[in-house]
Formats: sequence, C-alpha cells, structure tokens
Amino acid sequence: MTTAKRWTSRLFAIALPALLLAAPARAIVTTGTPTALHSDRDGDAEADRQAVSREIERFRGSPISISQAMAIAESRHVGATTADVSFDGASGVPVYRVKTLHNDRIWRHTINAATGELVGGEAALPLAELDHDDRSNLAALGAIRHRLADAVRVAEQAASGKAISGGLVRERGRLNFAIVVISGDDLKEVILEPPGARTK
Repeated sequence: MTTAKRWTSRLFAIALPALLLAAPARAIVTTGTPTALHSDRDGDAEADRQAVSREIERFRGSPISISQAMAIAESRHVGATTADVSFDGASGVPVYRVKTLHNDRIWRHTINAATGELVGGEAALPLAELDHDDRSNLAALGAIRHRLADAVRVAEQAASGKAISGGLVRERGRLNFAIVVISGDDLKEVILEPPGARTK
C-alpha cells in the first residue's frame, strides 16, 4: 500500500510534506525546494535519470489522468474507494494500477492510460489475507471522510503539478496519504494527513 514511497525511494525524489486540514482543498507546505534527481553512483544515476525521463514522457503523453483512472476503477463497484494508484509506463501499453477497497476486499484494476479501458479482468484479495498493518490502514481509510482523490487534488495544487502515484502510508501512528507529483522536471512527494486518521 505504499506506492508513493516506492516511487520516491526508486527515483530519489525530494520530499515536500504538507498537512491536509479540515477542508480538503487546503494544504500547508512545511518544507521543500525541488531538486533534480540524483544518485551516489554516477553510472546508476544516469540510468535512473533516463528511466525516469522515459516514464515521465509516457505519463505526460497519456490522455487519462490519475483522477480519471481512480474514478473508472471505483465505478466498477458502487461504494468503492481507492487505496493505492500508480502509473506504469514500463510495459508496452502505459497503464494505471489501481487498488480499491470494497466489501472487505482489495480489488486490483489495470486501466489503460490512453483509452481508460479495463485491461484484463480484476482480481480481488480478501482483507483477511493482508497483514495486520495493511488491514489497520484500510480500516482507518474506511472510517475517514476524505478520499485519495481529495488528497490528489490538494497535492497537485500544493506541488504545482500532476500526480503520478498515491497511496497510504503510516508514520508515527498516523495514517497519511503520500502523493508523488511531477512538477516541471522534478518529482515531489506530498504527505497529507486526513483529519481523524490516527491509528495505533
């Protein structure tokens, strides 16, 4: 459930934390100046930059936005809410991988980033098969009024860009949304804490 964390670790993005206040349209940016991607090893850094550049270009060329992909996946089951979403441009056809929560199951959807069509079928995993932390995070997600779509809108405004992935993370007993946003040539991570999302 930590797609955004995976992106920032893999891509060496700088964090740009923010706090989601009671109104989902407001955020306070507490730190951050965007920097270019970097690595300690020059050869790896160049390969990483090229891979990131290809992924970003495929993302920018995709007509379907992350918000549209979430809405498409959520529409498959009335009352579903997105727990995790990420863009995948590495395969032949760029897609969004969306996980939704509905009826004590995690549903996995692959949405074509060019057409918005569902690729393949959808797979369901009962919550009982997840580890304790993931079950706890998803239970908290079901109890809060803000959704990942709200966090994406706030993050895009706060970081002045377009979201490429987002999901749930738990830090110091708090459930947060972590959204990775492409802003210019940089990747920024925006952390948003929804009101009432404290977990143990």
